[in-house]
Amino acid sequence: MDRILREERNYILGMVKKIRAAGCNVLLIQKSILRDAVTELSLHYLAKAKILVVKDVEGDEIEFITKTLNCLPIANIEHFRTDKLGYADLVEEVSVGEGKVVKITGIKDMGRTATVLVRGSNQLVIDEAERSLHDALCVIRCLVNKRFMIAGGGAPEIEMSMQLAAWAKELQGMESYCIKEFAEALEVIPYTLAENAGLNPISIVTELRNRHTRGEKNAGINVRKGRGTETGDQRGVNGSRTKFLRNLKRRPMSQNHRKPSNLGQRE
Repeated sequence: MDRILREERNYILGMVKKIRAAGCNVLLIQKSILRDAVTELSLHYLAKAKILVVKDVEGDEIEFITKTLNCLPIANIEHFRTDKLGYADLVEEVSVGEGKVVKITGIKDMGRTATVLVRGSNQLVIDEAERSLHDALCVIRCLVNKRFMIAGGGAPEIEMSMQLAAWAKELQGMESYCIKEFAEALEVIPYTLAENAGLNPISIVTELRNRHTRGEKNAGINVRKGRGTETGDQRGVNGSRTKFLRNLKRRPMSQNHRKPSNLGQRE
């Protein structure tokens, strides 16, 4: 038994010496399914070597930290080298409310990342705040990538539906049928918006059609007023990239439908 303990101690000391020789003084250890992945003896020797240990770090956090520090995670002690380390001026544990977090500042070669600390009274509030923040950041990203906006509230879908329906009347055969069906499928979006808002979808879609016929191309659903209004005046706008990607995923027309030969000639 003494021999096993002695060999374990020597093995741990060898690992600590390699870590120390590489110049590492802060060690982030990923969370493991093994309870004894980090033993008390190893923590003791690391503390004596003046190496700060942060254990049970989640895998996605490890990935984020490596991107921030511009370094690579090390899976094997034999690969522990100076050129694989990240560098920062200060790593400290600070109190935030009733909990504690590890704060890394003064990163030498910082990657293109940012940290946002989300707090809440319970986990449900935190999760909802995180989702809202993620949606807001995605909207900003879409606006940066494609810097113009279009009307919301189902206005583009109604306008495209009417334009396509008028175009379908000029065609014949299968092409006319396909375009007409696609035009009707676009009306599902404002119909669903009205239905989810507790409004009468049939009357709302009919009202929007009438408004667009009169030339009000930005007329969309105003949930607060319960009717169709100019969405541009009410700040009811969407990023064009967001609108395009969301509608593309819905795929109103089946992939099995034949694409009309001259569909690309008309905007």
